[in-house]
Amino acid sequence: MGSILVLGGAGYIGSHTVYELIEAGKDVVVVDNLETGFRAAVHPEAKFYEGDIRNRVFIDSVFDKENIDGVIHFAAFALVEESVQNPSKYYRNNIYGTLNLLDTMIKHNVKRIVFSSTCATYGDIFEQTPIDEKHPQNPINPYGYSKLAVERIMDDYDKAYKLKSIRLRYFNVAGADEIRKDWRMA
Repeated sequence: MGSILVLGGAGYIGSHTVYELIEAGKDVVVVDNLETGFRAAVHPEAKFYEGDIRNRVFIDSVFDKENIDGVIHFAAFALVEESVQNPSKYYRNNIYGTLNLLDTMIKHNVKRIVFSSTCATYGDIFEQTPIDEKHPQNPINPYGYSKLAVERIMDDYDKAYKLKSIRLRYFNVAGADEIRKDWRMA
């Protein structure tokens, strides 16, 4: 049995996911460029590679070195206001970087991915709540557009390459726990 690759595993959601996976007995490989993540947040039992999903050679080298069974993808820029001010940054990382990842997965015959998407794919949802996954997706900012584009790309990759994906559309992620409550301070 191979490892689970967690992209963005030094960030808030990613690092907590890595801890849960390791506590469940899984082998975990973490990739993070540390632009917004923290090396100290990575579980000491996880194998760590510092690098960027926009670098296809780097991503391919991780797959060459490791026996990856599946991927959990948290490696995205996620600030709505910043996405409006600098859409290129969001499209290059969130879309182009994910294309590098997906193509590398296909090359290495890895066919399962969990994608950290966002409620921003729904757009202005304040007129109708609650909503479910079938709610129309009409993003209103580059961050939401970039995540919806990746979801559509994943649909196409499933049809063409049988790459199976699960999408997580968060509204707000916040919290702490007793074990890792001070992970950002390290």
